[in-house]
Amino acid sequence: MNDFDFLTGDWDVANRWRTDFLDETSEWEEFPAVSMASRHFEGAANFDEIEFPTKGFAGLTVRLYDPVREEWSLYWASRRTGTLRPPVVGRFTGDRGEFYGDDTHAGKEVRARFVWSDITAESARWEQAFSVDGEKTWVTNWIMEFTRR
Repeated sequence: MNDFDFLTGDWDVANRWRTDFLDETSEWEEFPAVSMASRHFEGAANFDEIEFPTKGFAGLTVRLYDPVREEWSLYWASRRTGTLRPPVVGRFTGDRGEFYGDDTHAGKEVRARFVWSDITAESARWEQAFSVDGEKTWVTNWIMEFTRR
């Protein structure tokens, strides 16, 4: 239940995302962010807000743990749209968390995958990938490297 306790606190975040989230040959763009995360419900909930100063937008993630199913649901919202995206759902196995869900991007249905890995007291890695072919192939399109402030 306390899988996201590591994220509590303030972070500098180095971002890389593809200029086209569905094209694995598109260029990578790099930009900074600052994230602030908090723990709730005795570790069964986590909230973070992230600011992308050079991009002019912010986002937030709400993570909720279901003790019956023993899995997390992660919800993303962006200040640009003001909408809550469908969740990705999954769990941690050891030090790696994998979460999957259905969404749309650029008018196409996608299967989304979030992966949390390389977690230490001072750093963590998050990546997002999309599949448009039923999980046969994935395009990793956004990577965040977290460093504790």
